[in-house]
Amino acid sequence: MTAQFPVDAVRAKFPALGRAAPFVYFDNAAGAQLPQNVLDAVAHHLLDVNVQRGGRYAKSREVDRVIASGREKVAAWLNAPDPSEVCFGMNATSFIRLLSLAIGQTIAPDRNEFVLTDLDHDANVATWLALKRMGAEFVWWKMRDDGRLHVEDLLPLLSEKTKLVACTAVSHALGSLVDIAAVAHAAHRVGAEMFLDCVHYGPHALIDVEAWDCDYLVCSGYKAFAPHMGFLWGRREKLVALPTFREEFIPDEPPYKIEAGTFIFENVAGMGAAIDYFEALGRDLGAHNRTLRGAIETAMSAIRCWEQILSRALLDVLAGVDATVYGVSDPTDVGLRVPTFCFNLGDVHPAEVVERASEAQFGIRDGHMYAPRLMGRLGLAMDRGCVRASLVHYNTLDEIHRFGETLQKIVGRSKRR
Repeated sequence: MTAQFPVDAVRAKFPALGRAAPFVYFDNAAGAQLPQNVLDAVAHHLLDVNVQRGGRYAKSREVDRVIASGREKVAAWLNAPDPSEVCFGMNATSFIRLLSLAIGQTIAPDRNEFVLTDLDHDANVATWLALKRMGAEFVWWKMRDDGRLHVEDLLPLLSEKTKLVACTAVSHALGSLVDIAAVAHAAHRVGAEMFLDCVHYGPHALIDVEAWDCDYLVCSGYKAFAPHMGFLWGRREKLVALPTFREEFIPDEPPYKIEAGTFIFENVAGMGAAIDYFEALGRDLGAHNRTLRGAIETAMSAIRCWEQILSRALLDVLAGVDATVYGVSDPTDVGLRVPTFCFNLGDVHPAEVVERASEAQFGIRDGHMYAPRLMGRLGLAMDRGCVRASLVHYNTLDEIHRFGETLQKIVGRSKRR
């Protein structure tokens, strides 16, 4: 697979990678770079059709077409049966709050329990905890010492009082994957709904809402090689039933009832182009006669395989400096994670590691990763946290080897003190 994945050809499609050299983007969990076709789509919108939708003139109709095309492409990316289930907006956090406020209005005393996790980004925790004043109660599904959520630990927490299970598809901090289909099956057995934070999953593996059988999902473009924007997907009957805010002249049906106000059309154009990028990659890898969804499947399968190679290489590097790796750390288990790693180097402060790495032209991150409960679970102080290196498919083995040399120097400098 090392020889088969065209990483050099992939990198050539991302102008920022060459422009920044020798700087290395290892902070992709905070936002990935954009391929040229996405930049072109955004520029085209702003230069040629930067008008409001819904008009009777050609440029406005072109905006309508781009938005409709974007829904169809995102639906294919998600394997959603109906493009009207895709709702565009500002970001995933806003959509989680919109959804929590709507679901909060349907809480009943006999079904008022929400299952939350200590692995998630706080956006998928605090938004639900805010429903306490509306009668919500909370049950905690806790990760194990291996940094993973195990479905067998969820089962005893579920009952006829469970209204919703909210969890991530993959940890934005530890890179740990979750068995989504099993979670949804367990939730549905007791009549509960299942909400999925898919923001960090999008660039790494194939999304399939039909196979997963989740009820709602949020995602953001900025990690998946698109501009800053977000979208909510939900099963149509679920979205129809949601008591959401809308202006009187807005149709009371999805996606319109969900999309309050004007969103950023040029970023929707960019999101559609990002899916074009996945399609083109799939076709470059041999999916010539397949549908859009088929080409996406080919691309994501190759990305997944390449990223497992990157994960093994980075785990070897971290083992070579005796790093404490939080989460899945056995190279034989890389199928349980994506190449997002939180770690610490002995007593070296995470901020110092990041500063020294910056001097060596690596962009990585330190801190609490917006996950206070996860930091508590790991025994890490919020004002210190850990170091995170997060890779995507345009990263290379050579970059990882350089990173290893940098970490060796940081460790050696610490020992000399």
